[in-house]
Amino acid sequence: MVQKAPGTPRFRHPTSIKVTRTTIMENDPRFAEFVILQAQNAGMFLGQVANPINGQPEVNINAARSVLDSLEMLEHKTAGNRSPEEEKLLQTALLNLRSLYAEVEAREGSGES
Repeated sequence: MVQKAPGTPRFRHPTSIKVTRTTIMENDPRFAEFVILQAQNAGMFLGQVANPINGQPEVNINAARSVLDSLEMLEHKTAGNRSPEEEKLLQTALLNLRSLYAEVEAREGSGES
């Protein structure tokens, strides 16, 4: 089990929102799977999830920014074409990741670990 440093924000997984598997399956499940995968990747790059290669949490702020940019592009390009459940999933993931990114960026910029 990976221990987080004191003051490390807790990653709120986008699947914790109230969307049932049945509801998602009525839509194209690939959208939800893609958003969840990208959110997990961003969480890993922000040090919230252990790197699967070495088992240690690592921060790669540039990679996290790239993933966040990709999700923001997806938000823009799919506007008006998402179901309410897909909208909630994407907006929750973006809200959580933007907040976490800002916290980690501020901490990394100040030299804290």
